[in-house]
Amino acid sequence: MMDDLDQFKDTYITECNELLEDMEERLLGIDESDPDLEDVNAVFRCAHSIKGGAGAFGLTEIGGFTHILEELLDAMRNSEVQVTREIIDLLLASAEVVKEMVATVQQGDPVPETLGQDLAIELRKVVAEQSGGGAASEEAPAESSEAPEEAPSSDASSDSSAQDPNPTGTREVEIGIYDIEFKPHKGLFLTGNEPLFIIRELKELGSLEVYTQIDELPEFDKLEPESCYVWWKFVLEAEATTEKLTEVFEFVEDECDLTINRLGGYSKQVELTEEEKAAQQAAVEASKEPQESDDQDNNAPQEETAEDKQKVEEEKKPAPAKAKSNKDKAAKAPVAASIRVDVDKIDRLVNLVGELVINQAMISSQADKLPKDKFFGLLNGISELSQHMVELQEAVMAVRMMPVKSVFSRMSMLVRDLSAKLGKNIRMDMAGENTELDKTVIEQLTDPLTHMIRNSVDHGIATPEVRLEQGKPEEGVIKLTAEHSGGRILIRIEDDGNGIERQRVLDKAVEKGLISEDAELSDHEIDNLIFMAGFSTAEAVSDISGRGVGMDVVRRNIESLGGTVTIDNNPGVGNAFIIVLPLTLAILDGMIVRVGNEKYVIPIGSIVETLRPSSEDIQKIADKSETINVRGEFVPILYLYQLFNIQDAKHTISDGLVILLENGDDKFGLVVDELIGQQQVVIKSLEENSFVVPGISAATILGDGRVSLILDVAGVRNMETPMALAEVS
Repeated sequence: MMDDLDQFKDTYITECNELLEDMEERLLGIDESDPDLEDVNAVFRCAHSIKGGAGAFGLTEIGGFTHILEELLDAMRNSEVQVTREIIDLLLASAEVVKEMVATVQQGDPVPETLGQDLAIELRKVVAEQSGGGAASEEAPAESSEAPEEAPSSDASSDSSAQDPNPTGTREVEIGIYDIEFKPHKGLFLTGNEPLFIIRELKELGSLEVYTQIDELPEFDKLEPESCYVWWKFVLEAEATTEKLTEVFEFVEDECDLTINRLGGYSKQVELTEEEKAAQQAAVEASKEPQESDDQDNNAPQEETAEDKQKVEEEKKPAPAKAKSNKDKAAKAPVAASIRVDVDKIDRLVNLVGELVINQAMISSQADKLPKDKFFGLLNGISELSQHMVELQEAVMAVRMMPVKSVFSRMSMLVRDLSAKLGKNIRMDMAGENTELDKTVIEQLTDPLTHMIRNSVDHGIATPEVRLEQGKPEEGVIKLTAEHSGGRILIRIEDDGNGIERQRVLDKAVEKGLISEDAELSDHEIDNLIFMAGFSTAEAVSDISGRGVGMDVVRRNIESLGGTVTIDNNPGVGNAFIIVLPLTLAILDGMIVRVGNEKYVIPIGSIVETLRPSSEDIQKIADKSETINVRGEFVPILYLYQLFNIQDAKHTISDGLVILLENGDDKFGLVVDELIGQQQVVIKSLEENSFVVPGISAATILGDGRVSLILDVAGVRNMETPMALAEVS
């Protein structure tokens, strides 16, 4: 039973992390000038869910902090607290505290009592001050006792005193009487929900009568400890609507049968809260001031006073958050059925499917040797098996695919924090955040994106004062987009800053000894100097930049994922980093080529075209390397047999093929003997069983059972051939 409880706690922790990500994403999307009520409600539900689960597992620190956080969110959705940037920052900081608490619990450590204490005080202070509490409520009792004696004796004032401040210290409310039937499904406990907490929440709303129903309770020896057999009937008298009561059950609505009937209602005088007394005193003070409307129309003083009161109250109210239509809400939060599966199980499934694909390819390879007239049925079955295997492979790989939204939302937090720290006004726009990518790629994408975003915030976009002098809007913009492109994913980080100042970059590179003073570089080569290890244009070292690490790490990490990163620089206008990544690290669309007796796989995404040139198309340059003329563009050529010392290969370009490859915005030709064909291959890592081989990214098993190496296009481009090395020596 303890193991099951630990399992449920692990599920709760996973759900907490998902809820916190959703909370942060929605908070970052709230427009302070025109907040969306649905977003505020969604954030409230996230906090409420975390609090409920914390209570179920006895995590009092998490439950207590989220309860305070919930109070502020409740005041926001009831328009008692104005939505401002400061409030949003406070909520984001609170989400970080909860995240830290959850991480501590996940590690099996107790949550420190001091964690989040200062923030909790700040949260309560905001609620007290903005919703009418605080210092004003402390002075209310002494002043309210004198208010009736000081009230003016005019008719208008007497009427105002009778309507606005209630001398008795009470107010009239409408109490509803509700009949509620709450019948949990047997599996309610397995979802981590606890009926006791629901009952307590109903109790807080008003007078509650509880009637426990045990008619479905089995004999003791047939009891299942994880099943719920008991259900309840409630009679509740409370100042609440049916919608309010439904919210109490919203997190178990799919795990129970629920009926709420309003039986009737009645009016009742209730004591004013401290906040209401403070508001009453403010109304008394306002009633002492003479009103023009009373002098102009003494025949209807009561109507005029009531109208004025309503106007004053409307002016006092914070601007309510804008509610969207039901249609918009439905479109924004679609209902989807899902199941939570451990990642290790998915990885094992992917590996098994990969082995099946290899075996299927072997069978197909052997079947091609059989005569079709004698084995028509067998060959037809193998052909259908191949089609189904491709579909199975795609379906299993889709299970590993996740939207890049989880990474993008972190970048929004980063921009918000850094811009505030640097005194810059920067907005982040995102598009394509639902584009899906392999989970492994997403996990390794966070660091490169973080470095590039920091670079755009620190070096790219200037302060508001400088931007205004440049004739640009005070607010800078960073755009982060993702889209599918030719079987790969393209991520673009673009800013409207100053771009890369090429002369400054060149001077810094010479100063740091990264290049010689007489080096002649193209604009593209100067832009790419920022990817060199140790390069930085920062004047001083800070916790944001200046240490000369970051962009070189970006390129290495991206290339380790089989991707490329390039720069689109427009000095004075802006800069963009373009990342191209494979969709998955488990399956590859490759072109199989032969050189001598060896077969290699080239990623399809890197191939531009194949050529069979004549000797007239080849030109040698000063360093004895060769180029090929491709429609007026001269592209360097590399011979694969030279790179890997392959025997029995064709040595003349006219006898072989040239495969034009693209490495970022750099093109080069690779000479091979033969093009065998395109095939999806299962990637097998070399690093687990061997050392790193230059120019090779991984290996695979072909249909004939032979191992074939997968080329690393970026690595091949940077390799020196044995022939060239011999000539240098």
